[in-house]
Amino acid sequence: MCDYSLHHVKSRPAKVGDKLNTRNFGMGTRGFSAPEDASVAVCVLPGTELSFANEVKLRRLWPWNKNVIKHKTAIFRQIDQDNRVAHYDALEFPDGRMILLTFLAEGQQATVLQLPVAAAGSKAPQRAAYV
Repeated sequence: MCDYSLHHVKSRPAKVGDKLNTRNFGMGTRGFSAPEDASVAVCVLPGTELSFANEVKLRRLWPWNKNVIKHKTAIFRQIDQDNRVAHYDALEFPDGRMILLTFLAEGQQATVLQLPVAAAGSKAPQRAAYV
């Protein structure tokens, strides 16, 4: 699944072992793409486990936010899906923090470790923590 703001971009589903990069697809939307074709959004199912090559960096939105999340693993979630014009792709980190994918800095590398056993009916928290 991809954020509503990526519906105009060609996409494909993520697979176990995929190497992904965070990418700015324009108009303030960030998502994942494969290094071999940056024009295609790679859509990740809720519950997918990801491993980042380095600690996760955030784009600088406010002067008081921390730019680095001290974790290299995350679980992909979708939040606030009732709001059709809000970003809903998010990452849940081991400390429980939820960060919208669109807040990540561009160019970070992640690997798909595991797809969810059952994506249907999985419920995630309804709010993201804003850094």
